This record gives sequence, C-alpha cells and structure tokens, in this order.
Amino acid sequence: MNLILEEISKQNRRVFKNVFNKHYKELVIYANGYLFDQPSSEDIVQEVFIYLWENANKLEVKRSLKAYLYTMVRNRCINYLKSIKITDNYEFLEFNINLITEQVFDSTSEEDKRIVYHQILKLVDTFPEGMQKVVKLKFLHNYKYSEIADELGISINTVKTQLKRAKLKIAELVTSLLILLQINH
Repeated sequence: MNLILEEISKQNRRVFKNVFNKHYKELVIYANGYLFDQPSSEDIVQEVFIYLWENANKLEVKRSLKAYLYTMVRNRCINYLKSIKITDNYEFLEFNINLITEQVFDSTSEEDKRIVYHQILKLVDTFPEGMQKVVKLKFLHNYKYSEIADELGISINTVKTQLKRAKLKIAELVTSLLILLQINH
C-alpha cells in the first residue's frame, strides 16, 4: 500500500494509471450516489486523482488506498453540496417559477395549459432516475424534503439540489413553450 503511494510520489505514471483505471469508474458511481449529477461526479473524482498525484508524498493512509479514495470522494461531494446550498437562491427560484406560471398561465387557454403540463411530464421523464424520483415525490405526492430524503436514503441537501436543477430545466421549458404558444396564436 505505502509502496503504491511511494511510487506515485516518484511520479511513476504506470502505477498511477493502474490505480486510476482500477478505481475511477466505481468512484464516479459512488460520487453520483451523492450528487445525482454525472459531470460533477466525474469532476470530483478527477480532482481526487489530481490531488493524489500531486500530494502522494504527504498522504498518510492508515487503512487501504481504496478506502482513502472513497473517503476523499465522499468529503468532496459533501463539500460540493454545502457550497451549492450556500449559493442556492431557492426562494428566488421558487418565486420566479410561480411568477411565470401564474402571470402567463392566467392568460393561457386550458388547451395550452394541458400542452405545457404534458411537456413538463415528458421533460421529467428525461431526468436522471434519482432526480425523477425526487421531483415526483415532491410534486405528485407532496412529500416534504425530509420525507423525500428518508424515502430515498439521501440527504436533504441532495433533495434541494435535485429540485433546484429540475426547476431550472422546467422553467426553461415552460418559458420557451409559452413563447411558442403565444407566437402561434
């Protein structure tokens, strides 16, 4: 184990590449369990491997390198979710979506409302499975954040993050659909 870190600290690319190839995919899957966002999961795992490459001589791995890598990925995922929460203007986003739907839907025909509603459902079906579950529990079953987190075995921050991303996508769709519907009338 320490031999691997020693070789990596000597900039042994072959050893590093073997470690990377052995653990990369499973670490991305693990990270995605926290983030439900494939590109961000890949970024975090790549950052972990960059850190390993640059700091191998400073690391003190007590158990196994694999366990150490998993711990680093988990910690970075948690920090990432915390950073999203800090910058999460959830109330502002909620306000904008309500404003769009209330103002524009008031002047929209029932037929157009049905079209928009069905397009939203189609969009939700294209979301990653985890995001779909969160959205459906929140909006179709009216679960609270804590209930969704318990039901799916994820953190409340993950629930909020998934809902934020879903609402952004839905808001974009609704805005463009309503513009198209107004052009057609």
